[in-house]
Order: sequence, then C-alpha cells, then structure tokens
Amino acid sequence: MNSSDPDQPDVTDPAPRRLRGHALIADYVSRLDSSPGVYRMLNDRQEVLYVGKARNLKARVSSYARLNGHSGRIDRMIRETAYMMFLTTRTETEALLLEQNLIKQLKPRYNVLLRDDKSFPYILIDKSTPFPEIRKHRGARTVKGSYFGPFASAAAVNRTLNHLERVFQLRNCSDAMFASRTRPCLQYQIKRCSAPCVGKIAEADYQRTVADAERFLQGKTTSIQRDLAQEMNTASEAMEYERAAALRDRIQALTTVQQSQGINPRGVAEADVIALHMDGGQACVQVFFIRAHQSWGNHDFYPRTGSGAEEAEILEAFLGQFYDRKEPPRLILLSHAIEDADLMQDALTGKAGHRVDITVPQRGEKAELVENALRNARESLARRMSESAATARLLKGVAEAFGLPKPPGRIEVYDNSHIQGSNAVGGMICAGPDGFLKSQYRKWNIRGDELTPGDDFGMMKEVLTRRFARLLKEDPERKTDIWPDLLLIDGGAGQVSAVHEIMEKMGVTDIPMVGVAKGIDRDQGKEEFYRYGQRPFALPRQDPVLYYIQRLRDEAHRWAIGAHRAKRAKAQMVNPLDEIPGIGATRKRALLQHFGSAKAVSRAGVTDLTEAPGISQAMAETIWNFFNDKL
Repeated sequence: MNSSDPDQPDVTDPAPRRLRGHALIADYVSRLDSSPGVYRMLNDRQEVLYVGKARNLKARVSSYARLNGHSGRIDRMIRETAYMMFLTTRTETEALLLEQNLIKQLKPRYNVLLRDDKSFPYILIDKSTPFPEIRKHRGARTVKGSYFGPFASAAAVNRTLNHLERVFQLRNCSDAMFASRTRPCLQYQIKRCSAPCVGKIAEADYQRTVADAERFLQGKTTSIQRDLAQEMNTASEAMEYERAAALRDRIQALTTVQQSQGINPRGVAEADVIALHMDGGQACVQVFFIRAHQSWGNHDFYPRTGSGAEEAEILEAFLGQFYDRKEPPRLILLSHAIEDADLMQDALTGKAGHRVDITVPQRGEKAELVENALRNARESLARRMSESAATARLLKGVAEAFGLPKPPGRIEVYDNSHIQGSNAVGGMICAGPDGFLKSQYRKWNIRGDELTPGDDFGMMKEVLTRRFARLLKEDPERKTDIWPDLLLIDGGAGQVSAVHEIMEKMGVTDIPMVGVAKGIDRDQGKEEFYRYGQRPFALPRQDPVLYYIQRLRDEAHRWAIGAHRAKRAKAQMVNPLDEIPGIGATRKRALLQHFGSAKAVSRAGVTDLTEAPGISQAMAETIWNFFNDKL
C-alpha cells in the first residue's frame, strides 16, 4: 500500500484494531509485495516508534512477525506496535534516502538518531575581487571562489589560516576595509599580509601567491618549496636581496608549518575516518577529516542508540544522517561493516557527483588511521560517561533543592547585557544530562522602543515573551524535548515577578522558575534563590549544587555579554559613508583618502567635497545634505 502523505499515519485501511504486535504485523505481511520501500511502526497514540527501509518490503516486514529470535529492543518495539505505514519507492537507494529523511524529521524512539548535526567550517579563497580574500566560511557555497574542507572545528580552521597568513601573506580583511585603507595595517607590519590594499604587491604577483596557497591546501607542499627555492636563487643572482630574503622567510615558515602538522598519511589523500565505540548502551562516533594528505581535525558525536541498536545499524544510520547536508569524500574508512554498504555507496556517490568508496580496512596505513580514531572514540566515551554520572547526581540535587518532581532534563538560563541600555542583548543557555547544549543557545536583540534604557525587567519580559511565543507556535502540544523543565533567571524578586506575569499571560504556568541573585555584598557563594510567592533561601556554601548553579549562571552571563560586545563592536565599525545613497567603495575610498576620516567628510562644505576625485556637484550636495539634515 502507498501512503499519500508520509507525515500522517495511514489509518484509512488499517489491520483490525484488536490485533497488535506480531499478529498485526503478520496481517500486514499478507497484503505486501516485494517492492523496495520504507515502513513505519506506530503505537496506540499514533506516535512513530520506528522507521525502516527494505529492499523487499514483504521479506523485511515478515521478519518482525516471528515470535522469537529478536533482541530485547526489537521485541519491545513489536509489542508496542498498533499500526504500520508503508511507502514504496522505485529503487532501493530511494528507500535509503527517504528513510534517513523521515528519521531526522520524526525522531522515532527506536531509531538511531544523530543529535549533533552541526555544519563544519571551510576555508574560502574569495575570488570575487582582483585581490582574493582568505577567510573562514560556513553554510551554502554562494561566493565565487575555492573552498577547502571540511575542518573539524573553528579552531582547526583558525590554526590553518594562521599558517597561511605567515607563509603566503594573503589578506583577510573585508572588502569595505580593503577599499578604505590609505596605509598598510598592522598585519603588514608583522609580515602577515602583503598589503595589496595600498599597492605593496602587484596584482599578478598576488595572484601567483593565491595559486601557491591553493596548492598548499591541496597538499602539494613539495612543489611549492621547490618553486620558492628557485625564485629565491633567481632573486639572489639578480642581487634582489630584499626579495630573496622575503622568499627565504616564506620557505622557513612553510617548513615550520609542515613540522607542526599532526597525522599526515602518505597513502590517503582524501578520506573521512569514522570509528564507533559502544559501552553500557551508549555510543561515541569519532570522525577524522583527512584532506590533501593532512589531518584537518576530528570531532566526536554521541548518537542516540535507539534503545540498544547494534554497531552496524548505528554506523549506517550515522552515515545517512551525517552526509545528508555534507559533501562526502571519495573514501570513507569505517571501524565496523554496515549491512547495506552497496546502497550507501550508491546514495553517497549520487549526492557527491563522484565515486565514493566505503571500506573497513584490515591492515596497513588505513587500518592504523581507523585504530587511532577508535582509540579516540573509546577515550571520549569514557570521559563523557564519567561526566554524565556526575551531572546526573547534580541534577538530582537541583530537583531536591527546588522541590521539582524529578531531575530536570533541560534547564534554560536567561541573562541580559547592555551598557546603560545601549546595544541591549538577551541571552539564553541550555544545559541537561549531557552538559551544556551549545547548539541550543539563543540570543535576542532587544527591540522594545518603549523600554526605558536600562530596564532589566522590561528586557527580561521581552526575551521570555519572544521565546515562549515561538515555543507555543512550534510545539503547542509539547511533543518534543525543546520545552524546558526549569527556568533560571539572573535576578531577584523583581525579575521573578516580571517573568511570572508574562508566563501567566501566555498560559505557561507549569514550568518551575527560580531567580538567582547575588547575596550580601554580591559575594559569590552567598547566592539567594527566589521563587514566586515563596520566601528566598540559600544553599550551604560548600554544596555542589550551588557550584553547579553558579556555573550555569556564569555561562549565561558569558554568553550574553559576548553577544553584547559583538553587537557593540559591529556598531562601532559602522561607517556613516556606507549609508549615503550613491557612495560605493570607489567614492568612499576617494573621500577617505582626500579628507582623512569620515568625521572630516561630515564637516566639509559642498565646494570642498567636489575637490575629491569622482565627486560631482550633485553628489557633493547629496553628501552635504546627508550629514546636515541630521543636525
């Protein structure tokens, strides 16, 4: 049977309602054919328990109709099954892709789910200008240029960018800053940039340097060193000693970079090394990124194991979800074999536009890479399990301290940051059994025009209103885990009253809320806790729960003040010339070079403005009117 809407249970032609479990599944099997497709198992409340794919739906589903031979996890799932849904596909590969999409969308309890599906940074050489800029990049590839990655973290990108600046001296400034420079910046003084903004290097020479940087990121460092050595000798013979010395410094910097790099496999040019370790029902997947014969970092993931899935199923689900929005490399090295490796290979090959091989190496350098990733996975999981046990004890203590019915699974902590009301920002951090959930952090620019500058109560009201209005819109029935079990507010009785008023207006009155305020003399360790309608209280000074709440409060403060500083810095960098109609990069640069600063431009008369290159009488009047209309 086919379901017209994959998001809704097909209950128009269900098996008899008195059937469930094995008997229900056997009834469905009698009406299935051998087409490839996707099946879903649902409970009495029509909640999706499991999504699976099949080369042959009849054969696959019939395996669930057996009365024995199942693992405890599968047996529990079968007993809970009250409905099933089926969607046939044209090919087995389509079934695989549809299965992974539905798993990410529906998050079934018994499926393996990749919870941290973050995007990874790349290095971009932006070629939209004659003097390309090199920078970190995330997201869609909408900019014309060369992309290199993925890197495991922003730190790995920054480390590589630091090396590239030392060796190739490419610019990393924005186009606006590049256009407005009248003299070299500090980067040029410390030999991290060749200062193309002020003509210290010719365009052709800069383009050759860009080509060398691309070759470096492609792993062709030997040929770069050879070419630089030849250029240095040629410059020396021509008695261009300053150029020869500069080339010598670049060669030395490149040698230092090569020596500082970690794992550099000779026989693997491009691969993702993926290793899985399991312990106590928990899993850690470690991914190493190998590009251009260099290790570009590693990242660990902790997928939800679907109540006890085996290694093959976990790795297969991980691959499908991990590469859903990421380009797969030409080679994927695994620590364990997966069941449908041929299907996964075909799916990833179609996505990448080039052949993708999936293999489990048994010997040689590739096996050593997998073993290294496996060791990291084992160590990471051990650390996480130790931290999780400690966090579980702390959450139990939080529940006891604040009279909660059970340990909170999600704590949201709110704070505001501003300077006398300017550049006001609200921040929220989130924590739970797995520690800080940084992918769930949020920040808000305070919009309230009617707020009095510095009105912390009003700011907190606005943040909570916007937060819970969105929650009520996205998940009014609270079926997902994005609703908090506890709110911590930075402040005392006033903030708690203000937030309580907002929550009552929105009809959300069942979420516990606690205000955390500094105690006497604002001494850390004497915090007082406020709950609406109750007397404030304090925890013993040496209580681990107190330390835990302090860490949460401090993290919220760090997050909010960081957002405030970023907003303030951005406001300070705004150039008023950018707001004048008709003033582009060329005219802006001409004005700054002629007058020296935007402030001097704002004070100039119309006649003085026309003396700047490219500024006509009409444009001078536009500029003068722009500044003087504001007076």
